[in-house]
Amino acid sequence: MVKFKQSEIKSFLDFKADLYENENFIENDPISIPHIFSKKEDIEISAFITATISWGKRKTIIKNANQIIEMMDLSPFDFIKNHSKLDLKPLSKFVHRTFNGTDLIFFIISLKNIYMNHGGLENLFKPNSINENMGEVINQMKKTFFSISHKNRTRKHISDPLKGSAAKRINMFLRWMVRSKKKKVDFELWKSISPGQLSCPLDIHTGRVARKLKILKRNQNDFKATLELDSHLKEFNPCDPVKYDFALFGLGIFEDF
Repeated sequence: MVKFKQSEIKSFLDFKADLYENENFIENDPISIPHIFSKKEDIEISAFITATISWGKRKTIIKNANQIIEMMDLSPFDFIKNHSKLDLKPLSKFVHRTFNGTDLIFFIISLKNIYMNHGGLENLFKPNSINENMGEVINQMKKTFFSISHKNRTRKHISDPLKGSAAKRINMFLRWMVRSKKKKVDFELWKSISPGQLSCPLDIHTGRVARKLKILKRNQNDFKATLELDSHLKEFNPCDPVKYDFALFGLGIFEDF
């Protein structure tokens, strides 16, 4: 493996981020699901549900996310607002790893509550200030999301950084919603969060690459590791640290770095 001086790492990651952040990235990534839509609410709902089931093989994630969208009659926001109990019945058979029909039906019901009573998903993730840690925001979001009756098993499908989780899937969802759409991959849909507030979606691949590059020392892929990685990435680009997710992910998945 090539060894990098710290002074060279930023240039290397900038190059790799530019290499992988383009429209060719979309087709084989779960972000392809929200790219089906043009309406704000359809994009964010489909993105949130897709991100929630984004673990395992990407091909399977995309297949199963498409299945959910089809069960929502290809109109996520309309389905969220207007579904009946009868409409929810076919969803009970859905399974993606440990996320099952019970979980999916609760997500639909909770999202209706979010849009009808809490101003929608963007409002739920809106920080109180530019300095508020997004871990705290996600923690409060989870409390609101599960403020209606639910089965305890479903709670595990939204991670809580304040309980130690890296919250990779939620951070990925936030990247999709917030970052610039200039490269036509992310959506730049939400203006209430600054890209500089985002955390890098940390998983086994990005963690492995980050450790090889010596920008992450902590062995566990948890919230403390996320904060450590964020601090390095913000030194490289304080306004858009999560652009380097494309570099770390691309190196880990496509180049086996």
